[in-house]
Amino acid sequence: MAEKITMDTGEDVKAVERLQDARNRIHEEIGKIIVGQREIIDQLIISLLSRGHCLLIGVPGLAKTLMISTLSQLLDLSFNRIQFTPDLMPSDIIGTDILEEQREDTAGRKFVFHRGPVFANVILADEINRTPPKTQAAMLQAMQEHQITAGGNTYHLDEPFFVLATQNPIEQEGTYPLPEAQLDRFMFSLNVDYPSLDEEVEIVTSTTSRYKGSVEKVMSGQEILSLQDLVRRVPVSQPVVRYAVELVRATRPHEPSAPAFIRDWVSWGAGPRASQYAILGAKTMAVLDGRYTPGKEDVRACIMPVLRHRVITNFNAEAEGIGVESVLQRLVQEKG
Repeated sequence: MAEKITMDTGEDVKAVERLQDARNRIHEEIGKIIVGQREIIDQLIISLLSRGHCLLIGVPGLAKTLMISTLSQLLDLSFNRIQFTPDLMPSDIIGTDILEEQREDTAGRKFVFHRGPVFANVILADEINRTPPKTQAAMLQAMQEHQITAGGNTYHLDEPFFVLATQNPIEQEGTYPLPEAQLDRFMFSLNVDYPSLDEEVEIVTSTTSRYKGSVEKVMSGQEILSLQDLVRRVPVSQPVVRYAVELVRATRPHEPSAPAFIRDWVSWGAGPRASQYAILGAKTMAVLDGRYTPGKEDVRACIMPVLRHRVITNFNAEAEGIGVESVLQRLVQEKG
């Protein structure tokens, strides 16, 4: 029987209260730089506290880079942006051994490892589908293992380690789409949409004036690591876990519990990692709201970004103009 997980009544309760306050302060501070996008910011926080990574999909000019770099400042984390291009090599990301002259009395040379940009807390992998699979694999291995290997040596990455990869949904010529097995390593797939009319007016007004916003630190890296451990200790009832698993299993067309429209429109469903991320996301969402255990509503609230890059529709859906979002929305409605 699995060990029952409980939260300590003292320090953990105080940590939940501090996290609520920190969430409000994050939105307050990031609002000095970024207009709108509150839901996206919340989902980034959820992914970070769940030890997950995010794939952001949106057209250029929606402040994705600015949002991520501002968030890293708020959390006092180191930040690196890697622009993925067709000529980018794995060593350009992870680093390489360079032969250097020694300055000691004894003459000689030896290989010294020079760290690449992946050695930071927050990594923006800009347009990850622009680079060949070999380089994509180097980045995704670092995401999975939180370490890299170079010259026969293993180097651990800085913790917390959080990767946000972006993709441009418009220009697909000359790109290398991520395989499904690699997409599965991202906890969330987030669609960054255009701002509303009022938000865009505010963006244009602020960015064409002399105003320069500055943000204050809200949390440290050590506090984030502590909160990541807190999320893992949040208890979840078996009915909620079962609900998440049944929801994910229903996306598989060959599963007996799959609805008829899933068998008609889906070629491949989500794997067990989706169930794990759905529960981790639900735990984090509950804690952010000041609750000590998640309910089914928390699973429903985060299931869309968990599933949208893991469910593949077939030709029938394409012929009928049915997208994966429509399929998943109908599934959540039918499963209650």
